[in-house]
Amino acid sequence: MSASMQAAPLPVFPFVGLVGQARLQLALILAAIDPGLGGVLISGPRGTAKSTAARALAELLPAGRFVTLPLGASEERLSGTLDLQAVLRDGEVRFAPGLLAAAHGGVLYVDEVNLLPDPLVDLLLDVAASGVNTVERDGVSHRHAARFVLIGTMNREEGELRPQLLDRFGLSVALENCWEPDQRRAIVAARLAFDAAPDAYRARHAAEQARLAATIVAASQAVSGFDFSDAVHRRVGELCIAAAVDGIRADLVMLRAARALAAFETAAALDVGHVERVAELVLAHRRHEGAPTSPTTASASQRTHGQPSRSSTDFPESGREAAPDAQGSPRADEVVPDAVTAQMARPMAGGGRAASLPGGDGSGKSHGQPGDAATEGHASGRGDEDWGYLAPTPIDAQALGVTGRQAAKKA
Repeated sequence: MSASMQAAPLPVFPFVGLVGQARLQLALILAAIDPGLGGVLISGPRGTAKSTAARALAELLPAGRFVTLPLGASEERLSGTLDLQAVLRDGEVRFAPGLLAAAHGGVLYVDEVNLLPDPLVDLLLDVAASGVNTVERDGVSHRHAARFVLIGTMNREEGELRPQLLDRFGLSVALENCWEPDQRRAIVAARLAFDAAPDAYRARHAAEQARLAATIVAASQAVSGFDFSDAVHRRVGELCIAAAVDGIRADLVMLRAARALAAFETAAALDVGHVERVAELVLAHRRHEGAPTSPTTASASQRTHGQPSRSSTDFPESGREAAPDAQGSPRADEVVPDAVTAQMARPMAGGGRAASLPGGDGSGKSHGQPGDAATEGHASGRGDEDWGYLAPTPIDAQALGVTGRQAAKKA
């Protein structure tokens, strides 16, 4: 097929234009700042913008890659294998990179991860946590960097992940259908505005996109500079014990997630408040039945009885914006972290509300370029909850200037 006959990549819905998705946005941002968290598992019914959010995140990353792992992919296609053409043509043993190499610096997206064979999920989670892919197969011994944000989505009606695999995802967010009329209208208005004029809609959010992208770059560079105080360690331990989690993986992930949040907010130091605001993202898929569902209740229970309580209250110091649901609808009985909700008050065309996240200066416009075959094939072939893909240009943090909080202080 000639280049002129090939369909142009569809524009992607901007990350900051997602309506009411504060908890999901925060989880994805934290994973982008520190991919070593082990990825984000997003569960929810069909049509709740799971893949939309994943594609939107890729546009914010410096490499901008969005690679999809098909359900029928083999281990060789994922990790790489012997280049048979090089063997037959040149008599050389050469490594043929797989999807893990293609995703380096971007997003590796797995739709319906619960339907993927367990060995592939194991491999994905190993590489996502370590940032390195090692292949010992077919006479090939190869090792290469594979640092990416792993995003897995699933519909619980179609099956669950084994607990051992569930625990290895760093963060998780559960989306639900939207039953609140005003929120539903805002979601629909945003979608209609994007469909009617995608370029204009993207241009309206371009500056915010650039600021957020610059903030993520700056935070990823600063994240290793935060220390864990005794108070932070103690609080993490209390929360994980109260949730009756298995092992210490939850403790390690919670510390790293809190550190990423502190870096995102350009905080002077990591404190207990950061821990409590990421706790539910870490514990939701690890908590044993009967354990409390909030940091406040867990702490009070341990101080009084030494055992988890069955009641729950809101997170301390959290914004009162409700948790996200269906492409963004919140549930009235939940809260979301301040890092995102404090920025959710700006009116949006069509009557909705768009996330205005902290960042630096810059135009933020993206210019699409063809991606790899796996990326392009998935991006252009589905509607429903997929809103298209436009390969972004890399983000130069220095060219974009100072980060959001620094800009606010100068203003």
